[in-house]
Amino acid sequence: MEADILREITSSYNLKSLSFDELDILASNIRDIILDTVSKNGGHLASNLGSIELTIALHKVFDLKRDKIIFDVSHQTYTHKILTGRKDAFSTLRQYRGIAGYSNPQESPFDAFIAGHASTSLSVALGFIKARELSADNYEIVVVIGDGALTGGEAYEGLNLLGHMGKKVLVVLNDNEMSISKNVGAVSKFLSHLRTSKSYQYFKRITTRTRIGQKIKLSIKELLLPTTFFEEFGFTYLGPIDGHNLKELAQTFERSKNIPGPTLVHVITKKGKGYKFAEESPTLYHSVEPFNLTTGIVKNDNVGKTFSDYFGEILLEEGEKDPRIFVITAAMTNGTKTEAFKEKFPSRFIDVGIAEQTAVTAAATLAKNGFKPVVAIYSTFLQRAYDQLVHDVGILGLPVIFILDRAGVVSDDGPTHQGIFDMTYLRSIPNFVVAAPKDGLELKELFRLALLSSNPFVIRFPKDYTVEPSDTKSFEIGKGELVFPGNDLLLISIGAIFERALKAREILEKKMISTALINARFVRPLDVNLIQSEALRIGRVITIEDNILAGGFGSAVNEILSISGVRVMNLGINDVYPEQGKRSFLLDKYGLSPELIAETGERFAKEKNR
Repeated sequence: MEADILREITSSYNLKSLSFDELDILASNIRDIILDTVSKNGGHLASNLGSIELTIALHKVFDLKRDKIIFDVSHQTYTHKILTGRKDAFSTLRQYRGIAGYSNPQESPFDAFIAGHASTSLSVALGFIKARELSADNYEIVVVIGDGALTGGEAYEGLNLLGHMGKKVLVVLNDNEMSISKNVGAVSKFLSHLRTSKSYQYFKRITTRTRIGQKIKLSIKELLLPTTFFEEFGFTYLGPIDGHNLKELAQTFERSKNIPGPTLVHVITKKGKGYKFAEESPTLYHSVEPFNLTTGIVKNDNVGKTFSDYFGEILLEEGEKDPRIFVITAAMTNGTKTEAFKEKFPSRFIDVGIAEQTAVTAAATLAKNGFKPVVAIYSTFLQRAYDQLVHDVGILGLPVIFILDRAGVVSDDGPTHQGIFDMTYLRSIPNFVVAAPKDGLELKELFRLALLSSNPFVIRFPKDYTVEPSDTKSFEIGKGELVFPGNDLLLISIGAIFERALKAREILEKKMISTALINARFVRPLDVNLIQSEALRIGRVITIEDNILAGGFGSAVNEILSISGVRVMNLGINDVYPEQGKRSFLLDKYGLSPELIAETGERFAKEKNR
C-alpha cells in the first residue's frame, strides 16, 4: 500500500484527496527516499527529515499552480522537490546536472526563487507582495523560515516591512530547537483557533475603528491572547503547533487563509525525525557526506587532513600562547574547525549566528582594543559583509584575521555556494593582505605571519584534502616562491591549485618545454620583483587560479606586466557560476586540469619560438 501511494504521487495535486492516514504513509515513504538518496549522495539530512510533514501539509492546503512557497535557505526542500515532479530524478541529488540541493526556478517553476544563503525569504516575500498588488493578481504567499535564519539581520528587515505594510502573507516559523509541552500546546491550539475564526477576525476589524474599540481590543487581547514578539511586528501569531502532526498543520494553514494581514504560524519540529542517528546528532547530519544507512557511520575514502584540519591545529596552538586571540564564526563552528578552541577558551569565542556583518564589525572593534580577532567563515558567506570589510576594517586598517574556508570551486552545492569571488572583492580593498596557501604547512606559516601583521589579513583555502605538505620556511608578506626555474614558459599559481600547476609543469618538461613555476602565495600585495623579473626574462606567462577571472589574481598580474610587452594568459573561472559537481570534476571542466593547463602552455610556448 505504501509503495502504491508514492507511485501515484507525480505532483502535489495528487495528494489533495488523500486522507491524513494516507498522508502519514506518504511521509514515511518520502522519509525512506530521502534517507536512501542522502546516504548515497550526501546532502542536508537532519533539516529535511524534520520538515517532511510540514511540507506535505503546505502542498495539501495551497495550490502551487498559483500560490508561492518561499523556502529560506532552501536546504530543507527535498520533500518539496519530490512532490513537484522530481521524484524519479531525485536519485541524482547534488550530482552533476542532477537535482539541486537548493531551490532554483531554473530547475522547476515550482521553486519560487533562488536560495542558498540564509535570511532572504522575507525580503523575497516583500517583492512578491508588491508584484501581486501591481499585477492585480490573487495568490497566496507562504514563507518557510527556520529559527536559525532569524539570527540574520535581513530577516528582521523583512519582518519589519511586512508587518508595517499589513498585506496578506503567511510566514511559517520552523522551530526545530524548542520542545513543546502538552499544556502549552492545548492552550495555543485554542488561541490559534480563536484568532483564525471568522468571528474573531470580524470583531478585530470592528473594534479597531474607534478609540474605544481599540481599548476594548487591547483589554481582551491582554486577557485572552499572549503578547508576542511577532505581534509587535504586526503579525497575527498562531502556535506553537506540532510540526509532525499533519492534520493539525493542515487545519492551521487552512484557517490562516481567513486572516487578511500578515500571519506567523510557529511550528515545532525535530531535526532528523525518524532516523535515530540524525535525531541524536543533528549537527553531524546537517550537511553530511555519504554514510552507511544501517550504522550511521560516514564513509570517508580520503586519507590525510584537510586545510580546515590544519587551521584548527594552528589556531589551538597559537591560542594557548596568546590570550589576545579571539575567535568569531557565523553559525559554522564545526565546519571551520573552531570547536576545539571554543571548548578550551569559551570566553574568547563567539558564534554570532547567521550574522556575518556583525561578525566583521565586532572583530574590528576587538582589534581596535588590542585583541587579535580571527573571523572564521566560508568564502561565499563573507560576501554578505562586504561593506563592513571596507567601512569597519579597511579604512582604519585594523588587524583582523579572516580565515576563508570553502574558497574557490566548491563541490556539490552549486552556484549559491561557490567561493570563487573572494580574491576579486578582497584585493580591491586598501590595507588588506590576501594570501592563499598551497598546502597545510604553508597555511600554518601564513597564520603565524598574520598574527604578527598590523594589517587586515585574509587566508583563503578550499574544502579539500591537502597534498603531502612540503617543507616550508618562514616567509614574509608579499613574497612568493620560485619553485622551479625555466626558460620557455612561466606558470604562476596561487593557492591549493598549485598541485595542478606542478603536474602540468611535469607534463611540459617531458615535452622538452622548459617551464618555470612560481607559487605566488599572496594576491595582495604581489611579489612584484619576482614576477616581473621572471616574466621579463621568459616572455610567456600563464596565471592559474580557482577564482573568477574578472578582477582576480590573473588580473593583478596583468596590471604589473601591462607595459612590459610580456604575453600573459589567465586561466581560471571565466564568467560563469559553477554548477554542482565534485570540485575536481569542475576544475577539469573549466580548463584547470593538469593536462589542459599543459596543453595550453605547450601552444603558448611554441608561439614564442615562431
